[in-house]
Amino acid sequence: EKLVESGGGSVQSGGSLRLSCAASGYTYIDYCEGWFRQVPGKQREAVALLDSDGYTNYADSVKGRFTISRDNAKNTLYLQMNSLKPEDTAKYYCAADRLYFGSCPARYNYWGQGTQVTVSS
Repeated sequence: EKLVESGGGSVQSGGSLRLSCAASGYTYIDYCEGWFRQVPGKQREAVALLDSDGYTNYADSVKGRFTISRDNAKNTLYLQMNSLKPEDTAKYYCAADRLYFGSCPARYNYWGQGTQVTVSS
């Protein structure tokens, strides 16, 4: 199982970026995939989740600005980030695992290496 993120970079406040996470090696029917971010010295936080039933969940801080989606043909997860703010600066990781009793799990076994997003004011 392998997850590879791309699409990070530096952007000015108000700008947009789209992160991609190419998945390979797992073919779960019931899965949950998500985007997480971490700033040095702080806990990693969940940004957006998407499960195999199409359920999505967003952190309050990104609602209305970020959109999680998946292209099943390409086996790739995306995070469209609009109206970026300096506080969105972090290393972003994608993660995946099977649903746990029909819900996204609290912990994920599969992680990408992360991609840095820097938003300047």
